[in-house]
Amino acid sequence: MKIAIVGAGMIGSAAARHLAKAGHEVTLIGPGEPARFETHDGAFASHYDEGRITRMNDRNPFYARAAAASIGRYREIEAEGGVPFFTPCGALMAGSAPYAAKIAEATAGLEVISETLKADDLRAKFPYLAFPEGYVGAYEAKDAGHISPRNLVAGQQEAARRHGARRVVAEAISIAPGRVKTSSDAFEADEVVVAAGGWTDDLLGRDALSVYARTVAFHEIGPAEAERLAGMPSLITESADDIYILPPIQYADGKLWLKLGGDPTDDLLEGSSAINDWYRSGGDAERGEYLTDRICGIIPDLAFESRFHKPCVTTWSHDRIPEIRRLDKGLIVAAAGNGAGAKCSDELGRMAAAIAIGEDP
Repeated sequence: MKIAIVGAGMIGSAAARHLAKAGHEVTLIGPGEPARFETHDGAFASHYDEGRITRMNDRNPFYARAAAASIGRYREIEAEGGVPFFTPCGALMAGSAPYAAKIAEATAGLEVISETLKADDLRAKFPYLAFPEGYVGAYEAKDAGHISPRNLVAGQQEAARRHGARRVVAEAISIAPGRVKTSSDAFEADEVVVAAGGWTDDLLGRDALSVYARTVAFHEIGPAEAERLAGMPSLITESADDIYILPPIQYADGKLWLKLGGDPTDDLLEGSSAINDWYRSGGDAERGEYLTDRICGIIPDLAFESRFHKPCVTTWSHDRIPEIRRLDKGLIVAAAGNGAGAKCSDELGRMAAAIAIGEDP
């Protein structure tokens, strides 16, 4: 089959690999990474970063299953694409007893190697972290940690290319069943898969998804602090703002950065112009300060040397499950990670690929 995929991010690139590997004629269409957010004139994407948490533990059984399937293929993707992206440093979800029970319920039947840590165990294992009284932890020491979404996308695309896929670096401006148009070309296909994240609705001429502005913060640490935090897992804590913190990750500047996110409110972005304006804005400085206060509460006495914040977005469906379905003959949508799409993006792409070729996802 001849298949065009619009959106060269985590889900679209995964779908391209699965389809090309199965022998189909694949064209993957999407813009490249901007040189500078502030001056970029066009669409952005959600994978321009080095850190996303990955783990099987989850409070939602769909994401637990999808993550288990994706994590099981991480090493395959690395081998096929030749790009390492997975760091298995472990992942900890900490919260109240009902929170932990919800995780156990969602992962029932999955082969998740997870240790339950009571309050004393948490303090002993992670003495540099502070939790509210009575918190318990669900700790995955194996097959969990963090991924580089930038490298994951690069690996998926290279694997797809090696299997025969074509990559077109361009922004789609219109879509119809079996047809995609960019500013300079048009593509005919048996099926079009739209995996354009927050830009999906504008391309499809509808209003089905919700896109929210997010601010993420980065705190640079030096060698002494890195030694103190050695062995730190990726962390998610139960809270109204769903705070998450990644362990020290070395970025392209050679420095070690702690990344965290968690917005206290949801700011809806209506339409692709508003999304693009948000990316160009640099994010919200007040929320950057808020995140600094939060990380200093969770990691007491944190000695950071510099900090900055940047914008991000999350795309949500009405039922909080990714929208992966056929819209029409020749047209499929695969969007809305609902804040949990990175870790399981390979499975989401596989599901879209299955629908495209008429199989049960």
